Amino acid sequence: MKEIISELSILTIDIGGSRIKATVLNQAGQLQTSYIKTNTPSPASPENVMDAIKNLVKEFSDYDRVSVGFPGYVKDGIVMTAPNLGTDSWRGFDLRQQLISLLERPVRVVNDADLQGLGVVGGKGLEVVITLGTGFGTALLHNGYLLPHLELAHHPVTKSKDYDQYIGDKAKKKAGLEKWNTRMQHVLQILQTVFNYDHLYISGGNADEITFKLDENITVVTNVDGIKGGAMLWQDEFVISAN
Repeated sequence: MKEIISELSILTIDIGGSRIKATVLNQAGQLQTSYIKTNTPSPASPENVMDAIKNLVKEFSDYDRVSVGFPGYVKDGIVMTAPNLGTDSWRGFDLRQQLISLLERPVRVVNDADLQGLGVVGGKGLEVVITLGTGFGTALLHNGYLLPHLELAHHPVTKSKDYDQYIGDKAKKKAGLEKWNTRMQHVLQILQTVFNYDHLYISGGNADEITFKLDENITVVTNVDGIKGGAMLWQDEFVISAN
């Protein structure tokens, strides 16, 4: 027999290459407070980002858990790469422990695309989530469960470019919208061939820049849609066994 534990509130923080966003969710992933954001500091060193988070969440006090999406590879709460923030300064930074000390709450940290994925997928079959923002993020989920994270953004897509360099925000501005859309069609064809997914979700600030017709099993979602992944990240704590 399982018993639902008392309602928990989850502070959810999305650290991006351009902005840091935060809100408080209930266990269903519904917003309990306004969605607020601040510009990601430059330089985006760990110290500066931590200061920005501290200032951003000052008005939030009524929460029990913290979920964080980070734009890089995170292993056991420790940052391994942060390509759009500056990997050298972040490598080996124990983000989870630092946030526990700062916020005095239990904290879980995952890749930002993984957090989005938990929030938007339908939970059936193999689903892929991509984020089109400062860089290119990816998440893979099977029947609603996260699969091991792959930093596909840094895999070569041409002889001289990885995905970040090919379809990231800087590449879009340099190549122009028409050429960027041609590149996006190519990338989607690659993803379909490689993963043979059941459904693909596209999120991020540049998702609305797609001008070509998408297949029926591709859906554009918003960052707000994905923020409820902060609640999904703690689902295992919402239920306790009872004899």
